[in-house]
Amino acid sequence: MFDKHISSQFDAELNSISAKVMEMGGLVESQLRSAIYAFFEHSSEAADQVIEREAGVNALEVEIDHDVSSTISRRQPTARDLRMLLAMSKITANLERAGDEVTKMARMVKLILESGTSRTLPSSELRVATDLATALLRRSLDAFARLDTDTAMAIIKADDEIDQEYDGFLRKLITYIMEDSRAISPSLNLLFLAKAIERVGDHAKNIAESTIYVAKGADVRHLSPSDLESAVL
Repeated sequence: MFDKHISSQFDAELNSISAKVMEMGGLVESQLRSAIYAFFEHSSEAADQVIEREAGVNALEVEIDHDVSSTISRRQPTARDLRMLLAMSKITANLERAGDEVTKMARMVKLILESGTSRTLPSSELRVATDLATALLRRSLDAFARLDTDTAMAIIKADDEIDQEYDGFLRKLITYIMEDSRAISPSLNLLFLAKAIERVGDHAKNIAESTIYVAKGADVRHLSPSDLESAVL
């Protein structure tokens, strides 16, 4: 990931921070899988574990932010090294927010299970959306580790797939509610669950944008697809 520096200690600090970012990403990915497992396997225990483990993700965020601030103040990095440190800080923030979304998912799962309607609600699209979000998160971190801008661009474009799954699921859920008004409350919880999955995909996209920022020095947030291509060339 990093160019070699005169100071081997600086290299060690950068590698240490990067390793913590990857660890944090792995925790969030694991939590996402556990949250959707809790829903489809009707396991309140698995949902509780997701909620309890949120503290570990938050602790890593605090630790990484401290390490980044300390390295910037002591090393006074320039150009690409500074972009790398700032990007790792942004990625950490996105992972923490993705972790928050996963915790919301676990809480929604518990409410749905408590309502006793989990087996009757339309939910097959959620598995597809979760698989997409999990894959995007993993690929975004891998792209950052390798500063792979091609993969990062593909992730930014692929985020639309999760949005489409969410839109399709929303239409299906509205139809379901219209057919049975008693399902409004659990269906709304299911809608929040789907929205949380969609938001995880958004955070994966943000991580991909940070990769391009480090590798190319270009801020590609909010760019159209054509402008994105131009910025990376």
